[in-house]
Amino acid sequence: MSGKREDLTNVRARDSFVAAGHGTVSARWPAVSGRGVLRRLKRDRAALAGLVVIMLLVALALAAPLVAPHDPAAQHSSERLASPTLTFPLGTDNLGRCLLSRLLYGARLSLASAGAASLLVLVIGVGMGALAGYAGGWVDIVIMRVVDLLLAFPLLILALAITGFIGVGMGSVLVGVVSVWWASYARVVRGLVLSLRARPFVEAAWAVGTGPARIVIRHVLPNVVSPVIVLATLEMGSLLLVISGLNFLGLGVQPPTPEWGAMLNDGRPFLRSAPQLLIYPGLAISLAVMACNLLGDGLRDALDPRL
Repeated sequence: MSGKREDLTNVRARDSFVAAGHGTVSARWPAVSGRGVLRRLKRDRAALAGLVVIMLLVALALAAPLVAPHDPAAQHSSERLASPTLTFPLGTDNLGRCLLSRLLYGARLSLASAGAASLLVLVIGVGMGALAGYAGGWVDIVIMRVVDLLLAFPLLILALAITGFIGVGMGSVLVGVVSVWWASYARVVRGLVLSLRARPFVEAAWAVGTGPARIVIRHVLPNVVSPVIVLATLEMGSLLLVISGLNFLGLGVQPPTPEWGAMLNDGRPFLRSAPQLLIYPGLAISLAVMACNLLGDGLRDALDPRL
């Protein structure tokens, strides 16, 4: 008797799904239109400013070989700690290397590492969160206990410990950061998937025989894109800070490779005599992080139709 009731429920769900005009299992939770997002984003001057700054930093990083006045590793022994001149627009460091050139080349590594870490964290976090939320049972229990374990420690300290255990290098920094940073993404995505799993369009897709993988890919994941994009944009600034901090501690790139965090460490002994060695890379990091935060706040407002 219970089997017949279940079959009747499935048939009714399927009929209502088809009668709504969908026909197939391609219905999705109503989302904000792309034009609406762009319209809201254009009205947010702070978000636009953040976007412009990010695009400008990326453009300068990509064009570093063309716009940098000197080789970032070239030493000019007679120009150590020189003040800004036409030859060296931002001056030189303690080894006579052009600060502007090192900032431009350092932007390539700093921004690229933050972007790569954000992408890896996004893929792992969304995948694990979707798996935990939709599969449920022991899969959910195991994944969420791992997430709880990671979030029980300060993420920076845990990333520092993992990086130090693996060894010095930029690859070790990325592994250490990604290994712990995906947990917060997984928790957010799991909560979204749990709420979406009970939606009528997901139940209807299941009733007409759609497989779990197809339901997750076609109906669940597209509806978690908006909050995940906002989270990824905001977290990119945090990742940039963490990666720069690990490089500042000497766990990342090694001299003479330019990177913003490593440049801060190089200029630390000259805080009083030549503070510009710390000011310039510090301003670059702060500007990039602020731009990411402004863009993330703007995207959050633009992607939320209730605001």
